[in-house]
Amino acid sequence: MLKKFFWMCSGADLDILEKCSKAEQVKYAGIGGTIFFTAVMAFIASSYALFTVFDSVYIAVAFGLVWGLLIFNLDRFIVSTIKKQGKPWLEFGQAIPRLILAVIIAVVIAKPLELKIFQKEIDQVLLKQKNELTLENKDQIAMQYTPEITRVQSEIKDLKEVILTKEKEVNDLYGTYIAEAEGTKGTLKIGKGPVYKEKREKHDAMLQELQQLRKDNQGQIEGKELEINDLREKQDLQTANSQPIIDGFDGLMARINALESLPWLPSFFIFLLFLAIETSPILAKLISQQGEYDLKFANHENKIKTWVTQQNNQREELLQMDIGLNNKVYYDIGEEEKIYTYKKKKAEELMHLQTDAFYNGQKEILG
Repeated sequence: MLKKFFWMCSGADLDILEKCSKAEQVKYAGIGGTIFFTAVMAFIASSYALFTVFDSVYIAVAFGLVWGLLIFNLDRFIVSTIKKQGKPWLEFGQAIPRLILAVIIAVVIAKPLELKIFQKEIDQVLLKQKNELTLENKDQIAMQYTPEITRVQSEIKDLKEVILTKEKEVNDLYGTYIAEAEGTKGTLKIGKGPVYKEKREKHDAMLQELQQLRKDNQGQIEGKELEINDLREKQDLQTANSQPIIDGFDGLMARINALESLPWLPSFFIFLLFLAIETSPILAKLISQQGEYDLKFANHENKIKTWVTQQNNQREELLQMDIGLNNKVYYDIGEEEKIYTYKKKKAEELMHLQTDAFYNGQKEILG
């Protein structure tokens, strides 16, 4: 049962192959097994590749099965259409388009498995890329909010500097009226005279202005600090909302690009391995000598070709004979006077009918 299954996979004619030698049967069973296991590898590779895209086992397995069957059918078709004719160069020229297709299939099969084999290294590259993207994302978002935050901070600083300037003026006035009372400056008279009182009143008035200024500016400062906090919260929220996009940066294309950044030699050898697997049925068919199965299959095709040619020739002869007979029959009929007289009579009747119809039509037009 397994042997016949592999025969079927090879695309060989089972009726002819059963009449061949054991060696020939083993050869085609090996070709069929290679085609089958190539399709299995294609199923596994495509399932993993699609799993990285859809993140669903059921979808990946379903599409992977379709892809595996497609590869199986293509390989089976490629091998079954290569016919051994005992002319190596002619056979090789016939196989060139099929070899190109096999190379393309090998690339498609090998790439997903490379992604799985080098998964740890790819994850490391992706982690580094994600970290870089995270930093770049934070910098880009910060560029949107930093100018506004800096402007508000500058306004807060200006409000505080106004208070400090006012405090310095009040402190200067305090020092002035104290120095007047001590007699160290101003009138140089010790005691609280009229000048002292005037300077003290000026200081007290300035102090009240300072207290009001502190109250007014502190309210503005608190409002602007709330504005800064709101801007920073929006910045953090935007950063948090964009982070899942960066965390999800591990799709199929991202992994392929990460794989390309790794050393090329291991990937190249894996590609060569799958190329050898994919082209092995074709190369086995090309390298092998024309065997018993090929001779019997060619003989079977020649029989059919000969039979079809004979049928076509017979139909052509029958057609030519029928044409000749028809020509002769119609020629003999045309020579008979009775046929001529009858045909002439009918032609005259037809011309009369045409003339009457034309006359009636013109009469109706003229009224």
